[in-house]
Amino acid sequence: MTIPFLKIRSKPGQKGLVTTPQQREKLTVWVVEDFPYIFDQILQWLSRRQLLLLIGSLLLLFIPLITARPPIWQQGLLALIVLLLGRVIIQMEEDKPNRKTSEYLHLLLVLLSVFTSLRYFYYRTRYTLNFEGWLNIVFCLLLYGAEFYAIATLFLAYFQTLKIKERQAVSLENIPQEEWFRVDIYIPTYNEDIEIVRKTTLGAVAIDYPADKKSVYVLDDGRKYPERREKLRQMCEELGCELLTRNNNDHAKAGNINTAFHNTKGDLVLILDCDHIPAKRLLKETVGFFFNPKVSFVQTPHWFYNPDPFERNLLTEGRIPVGNELFYKVLQKGNDFWNAAFFCGSAAVIRKKHVLEIGGIATETVTEDCHTAFRLHSLGYESVYYDKIMVAGLAPEKFSAYIGQQVRWARGMAQILRLENPLFNRKVRLSLPQRLCYTSATAHFFFGFPRLMYAIAPTLFLLFGINSVKGLGFETLCYALPHVILSMQTNHIPYKHVRFSFWNEIFEFALSFQAGIVTLLALINPKLGSFNVTDKGMNVTKRSFDFDSVKYLVLVTVVATAALLTVPLWLWLRPEDSQAVIVNVFWSIFNLILLMAACLVAFEQPQLRRSHRMPRKLKAVIHTPHHSWRGETVNISESGVQILLNTRPNIPDEIRVELEGDYGHKCLVRGRVMREVAMGEQVRLYVDFINLTRTQQDDLVLVIYSDVNEWYSQRRSETDHPLESLKFIATSIRRVFREFRPAKETKVRQKIQTAVQLYWDYWKNYSVSATITEIGTHDLRLELDGRQISNLDIMQDTKPIVSLLVTQESNNLKDISFLAQVQTIEPVDSGSVNSIAIELSFPQSMEEQQQLKIRQLLYSLD
Repeated sequence: MTIPFLKIRSKPGQKGLVTTPQQREKLTVWVVEDFPYIFDQILQWLSRRQLLLLIGSLLLLFIPLITARPPIWQQGLLALIVLLLGRVIIQMEEDKPNRKTSEYLHLLLVLLSVFTSLRYFYYRTRYTLNFEGWLNIVFCLLLYGAEFYAIATLFLAYFQTLKIKERQAVSLENIPQEEWFRVDIYIPTYNEDIEIVRKTTLGAVAIDYPADKKSVYVLDDGRKYPERREKLRQMCEELGCELLTRNNNDHAKAGNINTAFHNTKGDLVLILDCDHIPAKRLLKETVGFFFNPKVSFVQTPHWFYNPDPFERNLLTEGRIPVGNELFYKVLQKGNDFWNAAFFCGSAAVIRKKHVLEIGGIATETVTEDCHTAFRLHSLGYESVYYDKIMVAGLAPEKFSAYIGQQVRWARGMAQILRLENPLFNRKVRLSLPQRLCYTSATAHFFFGFPRLMYAIAPTLFLLFGINSVKGLGFETLCYALPHVILSMQTNHIPYKHVRFSFWNEIFEFALSFQAGIVTLLALINPKLGSFNVTDKGMNVTKRSFDFDSVKYLVLVTVVATAALLTVPLWLWLRPEDSQAVIVNVFWSIFNLILLMAACLVAFEQPQLRRSHRMPRKLKAVIHTPHHSWRGETVNISESGVQILLNTRPNIPDEIRVELEGDYGHKCLVRGRVMREVAMGEQVRLYVDFINLTRTQQDDLVLVIYSDVNEWYSQRRSETDHPLESLKFIATSIRRVFREFRPAKETKVRQKIQTAVQLYWDYWKNYSVSATITEIGTHDLRLELDGRQISNLDIMQDTKPIVSLLVTQESNNLKDISFLAQVQTIEPVDSGSVNSIAIELSFPQSMEEQQQLKIRQLLYSLD
């Protein structure tokens, strides 16, 4: 068997060096099929001891490759070859992105990346540590520690994602219903708005599961709010669930759930945050896993239907994956392969018996969910991560609330690392892969100080001459760039749909000071800090800059900008340091782009809509008294909907809209058509819901959030492109200052031809004949011969209120008269020079008296 010749060449019209598709296909077959087969044939005869000896020998052979320091031109050539090889592997995966190919090529890139990273780190350790002067020593060791942390967490993340586990639901169809588990649904709440809790409770009650096997409980910890609690009690009675309370708030949410364990009788417990509205099939798609008696919990993803502060304030318009997608779409599935999936506190079903064995939900840390999973795994129990979005929740609207949530997680994970020491604790029965997964998760939130060190290192050199890297220059770049770029290429395969290049740096910069402080304090004293409830459901009504949340980051940004002003002095006074100056300048510019974007996350953008729109394709029917039109929703919220129709309907501005969920739940609501946009043969209607009753509001909630087969973001099609991603970040400053202009309303009225008599007090004893050509519930349009009105200029200037009479012959009913106020008069391009059109509106002061007559007229016209 021969290795295909890897011929690199440039195609016309393409940038960079690539292989031909045919060559890449042959190489892919060799790497994914032939090479592993050869190894299987050779290694199957080796014992475990012999295999370990072989691996050790190979590692020893690699040591000279890691420690060698060739001339700079040779190292540069090696760096170029390694980067090209990484690019070719990426192209191979993109040509054939099936699961097996992706896993093998990812493994190959991991090995290549580990090699280049170890080579870089050895070079850093051996040749670039600066021990000349105490300031240089301090900042050199700080930067070195930051890089060691980054490489260690990088290798841990590689391990987590070596194998991604995809699960299918365990069907309950072949299991007798009497053998199904009894499930209690817990909705813990403290001080959240009643309407938020109501939507989640509605969804919980509507979950498709036998009524005698399901009970819904609202666990209210808000004893400080007696009026709110009474409203909750009334809500529970109305919706058919039970309110559970306690006489203290010990251990916050964890204590609330532990108290409920002893007051309910279910075998399993579904826990939902009070803003997490469940899909109706959540239990039927998760309960089946529990027929394996070793399974302790099944976790599903958290998904948020509103934009988080990064998406809203940087105006990414959904083009960039949000912060939690990396965890739920990749890392959790990697953890699941090693039986180390985390319990995330909500959207999870747990086996109550197992949790009671460990004393209930953990209360020693503020991330009680992950801590509970750690203890369950320590007893040898199993976890399941089922990657299907089954809840729709609210992300924190304000940046300060987002920081509070992230800081709580950072503190809790640092507490677990400090208290449990998952890597070295001999008291717990964890496998080595589980230990590595928990170490990776708990160490992740220590990014604060390392991230800041990367930001200030070039600034310290340019401003104060503090050299954190001895001999920084082009040689250092030849070692560093393969390490950095190859790690990006390696992560591209598993992360390409869930984390775009450089956005992780923005997330970490934005939280660096707060995360750095709380993790340090948690290591010193893990008992510091308390559970804080994340504010949800807030509205941002105007632009503002949350300076308090990013004041230290703003200071770092200003100092980094000032450092660039010293470059001419460096090049003039110290030309021998020009290589170090150039490298630090480019490093500073790169940092500034990310720092400015991170600061702009605190620039709160106003929310123009009353409620959050989300893409949903629902069956929609537009009803008028005489006609119906079928279409499909483009997006929908609790206050309005955008509907796509294949024909342009002749409708008034108020209609009835029938909506149907994925499993047949329906609601019928009234709507006002705000805009109508033609798109070729199709038409989009922009409709606001009006005068919804409580029953209609509840039905709408169930159609939007509960009657869901698959949320649109279950599968993201956008793919990471590093240069495009960096460009999009760099243009953030232009986007965030863009003026918001609410969409203009356009008149949508029913087109008709109905005769009418127009009366005006100015005329006293006579009227004129006109034709209603368009009519809605708030205004109409008349066309008539202008020669009938001799005093047209007076009508134009005074905009009087006039009387209109529609006779029985015109509307098939009795005579209908009403009042309307003149708004505009304009000529009509109808072939007659004398035709005019008068726009009239119905006076708001007479709306109650006239609305019934206007609707009768509308309903009588065809």
